[in-house]
Amino acid sequence: MKKIEAIIVDDERPARIELKFLLKSIESVEVIGESDNVDDAIELIQNKKPDLVFLDIQLAGQSGFDLLEKIAITFKVIFVTAYDEYAIKAFEVNATDYLLKPVDPVRLESSIRRVFEQNIQAKCNKLGYHDSLYVKLTNKTARFIKLSSVVAITSVGNYTRLLANDHKTYIILKTMKQWENELPNEYFIRIHRTTIVNIEFIQKIEKYSDLHQKIFLLNMDQSFEVSRSCASRLKSIGR
Repeated sequence: MKKIEAIIVDDERPARIELKFLLKSIESVEVIGESDNVDDAIELIQNKKPDLVFLDIQLAGQSGFDLLEKIAITFKVIFVTAYDEYAIKAFEVNATDYLLKPVDPVRLESSIRRVFEQNIQAKCNKLGYHDSLYVKLTNKTARFIKLSSVVAITSVGNYTRLLANDHKTYIILKTMKQWENELPNEYFIRIHRTTIVNIEFIQKIEKYSDLHQKIFLLNMDQSFEVSRSCASRLKSIGR
C-alpha cells in the first residue's frame, strides 16, 4: 500500500518535532516537508503535492484557514491545534479530523485510518473526466452526456444546473458539495459558492475592480463571478 505523504504546517518548532516523532511509529505515513508560515507552506504544498497536511490554526499572524482559502485543496487536512473553539469551522472546510495538543498517539492513529478510509471512498465515488453522466430530462426521458462536455455547474437551491458545450442545460438533483466530491479535481474547480467550472473551457479571466474578477468560458455567452478566496486557487493552477 502506498504511503500517505504528509506535510506539517506549524509555527512552533517543538510542536513540529513532536508530531514528526509520533508519526515515525506509523509506517503508513511519510513526512515529506514542514513549514512554519502560510506563504512558505503554500509554495511547499504546490511543489510537493502531499496527500495530507497537518495544519495548525494560528500561524504567525495568519491562520490555517487563510492557507486553505489561497490554494486549490487537493489533499486531506488534519488540524492540530491548542484551540478547541475552531472545531466546527474546521469541519465546515471538510477537515478529516481535529486534534488537540498535546496530540494523543491513539487519536493520531485513528485520524490516519480515517484518511485511508476517505481515500478509498473517494476513489469509489470519483468520476473520470471521460465518463458519461446519466441525465434525466424534464420530459421524462433521459440521456447520457460526457462529463468532458460539461462547461460549468451552477447551483439552483438543492438542484444544480449543468451547462454543456452544445449550449444545452440540464437540471440535476444534486448539491454543489456532492459535485465537488465526485468531480476530478484536476479538471474542475469551484470559483464561487454557486459555480464550478471546467478548467479546460476557461477562455480568459478579467479583473473589473480591485477586489473582483469574472471568468469567461468557451461556448458560453455569460461570464461568471470569481470569489476572492477562489481567485488565488485559480492562480495556483496557473490561470
